[in-house]
Amino acid sequence: MHALQATDTTPSFILEDVQLSITQADHQIDTLRKRTLQLIEANETMQQVLALLLSVKGIAEASAIQLMGELLVLPEDMKAKQWVAMAGLDPKHHQSGSSINKKARISKVGNRYLRQALYMPALSAARHDKHVNGYYRHLIEKRGLKKIQAICAVMRKLLHAVHAMLKQQKPFDNTRFFDLSGTIA
Repeated sequence: MHALQATDTTPSFILEDVQLSITQADHQIDTLRKRTLQLIEANETMQQVLALLLSVKGIAEASAIQLMGELLVLPEDMKAKQWVAMAGLDPKHHQSGSSINKKARISKVGNRYLRQALYMPALSAARHDKHVNGYYRHLIEKRGLKKIQAICAVMRKLLHAVHAMLKQQKPFDNTRFFDLSGTIA
């Protein structure tokens, strides 16, 4: 809509049609979110999972619903490392012979929707939670990672934390995420 309004040559009927489409999409999103929350409220287990996810600073209702949709379908016996691999956040080493030794990257072989669901919570937590921010700063300043690499590491560690929270049925304890005295918890 912004691009269409930036020019004087866009006919008014196009602007009206696009605005109608935006309004309909917003209404549909609100309806789906309300119905999803009704389903969650009807199931005690899902209520507990939602409450646990919302205990993480950085995970709000929309992200929690998205994470529930991706994580609750996984087998219960999966370990945290398997969740990380399934999300494509595990390191992939690239080596060819004796001359090509590239730095490890995330594999991205996995569920991109889970990575998308973790991205904004990781950004938010890295900004607003002092322990997560400490870990993020440690990765950039002490380990020399780029900002996006540090966010991916935060995403991975958040996924580990969510796995532990759901297994132990305990809310998020940010003090275990990173020790602010300088050592990783």
